[in-house]
Amino acid sequence: MSAKPALSAPAAAGQHWVRIEQRAAETAQETGYPCAETETLLQGMARTGRKGIPVGCLGGGCGVCKIKVSMGKVRRVGPMSRAHVSAEEEAQGICLACRVAPLANVEVEVLGKLKKALGKAPGFSWSAGVARFGASDCATANVKET
Repeated sequence: MSAKPALSAPAAAGQHWVRIEQRAAETAQETGYPCAETETLLQGMARTGRKGIPVGCLGGGCGVCKIKVSMGKVRRVGPMSRAHVSAEEEAQGICLACRVAPLANVEVEVLGKLKKALGKAPGFSWSAGVARFGASDCATANVKET
């Protein structure tokens, strides 16, 4: 992988750049977005329509949006469940993206994972579902599988 470019600050005052680095088995993906000091990292991501940090309860209780801040500074804006982030982890820069806001440009690594797939189950077929439940019972009767 080539050297990372420097984080560039958004033009608006009170806004910072958030760079998300996700580690996959063989590849690493990066994405970024501007985030205001008045919003959480997760709110900023949603506002800009970006993806990269898993979204769960949005209240600090599920741990799905667990991240590690590897560069920059954030402030805590609400409680985080100690079941998901211990005091020791928090001291090492691990936190929940729904409970922190940027104070500077930040780089984060996603640690949280969805426990359940949100897509179709393996082997699921829209047509079989409609046939089994009947078109009147299925809100997706007119959806075509692509």
